[in-house]
Amino acid sequence: MTNGAGSLQGRRIVVKFGTKLLTGGGTRLDAEVMADLVRQVATLVKAGAGVAVVTSGAVAAGRDRLGPTPKQSNIEQRQVLAAIGQSHLMERYDSLLRAHGLIAAQALLTQADLADRAGYLNARNTLVELLRAGVVPVINENDVVADEELRGGVFGENDSLSALVANLLDADLLVLLSDVAGLYDRDPRTFADAKLIPEVSAAAPTAGSGGPPDEYGRGGMHAKVEAALLAAGSGATVVIADGQERDALLRLAEGETLGTRFPARANWMESRKRWLLSGLASAGRIVVDDGAVGALRRNGRSLLAAGIVGVSGGFARGDVVEVRDGEGGQVAVGLSNYDAADIERIRGQRSDRIEVILGYVYGVEVIHRNNLALL
Repeated sequence: MTNGAGSLQGRRIVVKFGTKLLTGGGTRLDAEVMADLVRQVATLVKAGAGVAVVTSGAVAAGRDRLGPTPKQSNIEQRQVLAAIGQSHLMERYDSLLRAHGLIAAQALLTQADLADRAGYLNARNTLVELLRAGVVPVINENDVVADEELRGGVFGENDSLSALVANLLDADLLVLLSDVAGLYDRDPRTFADAKLIPEVSAAAPTAGSGGPPDEYGRGGMHAKVEAALLAAGSGATVVIADGQERDALLRLAEGETLGTRFPARANWMESRKRWLLSGLASAGRIVVDDGAVGALRRNGRSLLAAGIVGVSGGFARGDVVEVRDGEGGQVAVGLSNYDAADIERIRGQRSDRIEVILGYVYGVEVIHRNNLALL
């Protein structure tokens, strides 16, 4: 880092590497490009940041292993290539991170996984703990069961997934690195006088492009802008930039102006609370004692099993539940880490007794403070 390394302590950064960046514009993974990108990730982690990598490139890695394939392959062929290439891609990341004394952890996700509340909590808890341990999660779409990325739709090439991961991790910064410098007022590949848009503060312009998806990369500027707006609305600052620029990721993490910036439109806590309070029907109710009410309201604590005196409703883990006091007054709403039957068994107990009673533990909190909105 050149400066400002201290400001990275505790920050969470999600960076997405596109296929055309990882292949250097070719058809196979570029070893030098990947090594340089991982070097930048490692530098940030060692400076105290938590960094999650959302990567494309499994199809390119599969093509590298399998040999020449038709340029325009169908969805099934691309799924085969992704299945072959994913382990090869992960092996590359693992080896490169290990050279910097870091550990890689593979996470294959689909948007359906994160739409499911229990899946959302499972993924969030796992990824957060990995970051706390200094491990680098390497995340990709599970193309064998989900083909949205391979179809190259509106949300293409893991752009949407990176925005969802940024929301999942309450990231401060999402960096979308590809082979284009950012969003332009019109297509720079067609118009020589196209101008880079340095910042998008509200609705994104419809003009501007980094070019259409091709047979190797499934993305496109429209997909990146949609993802950027989604993540900015959830509390992350987003930058679309050219990953071929020298130390692009490090410079962006230090606050340098580069590419196109989408400022966060709310902090992640405000976004989470708005979602919890947006009229979602609660699936059940947890009744807490006066001590727990005080801990939640005055001290901003998480809800622990020790303060729970009652539970009602057949809610599942990950459902939105109401938290009420002994007189029925509303205290909060939040996402429960445990289902109703589990809470009935552990209510009134110390947190270190949860695993003894249930035989497993999803966390010491019944509702984590980050997943709770006071009323």
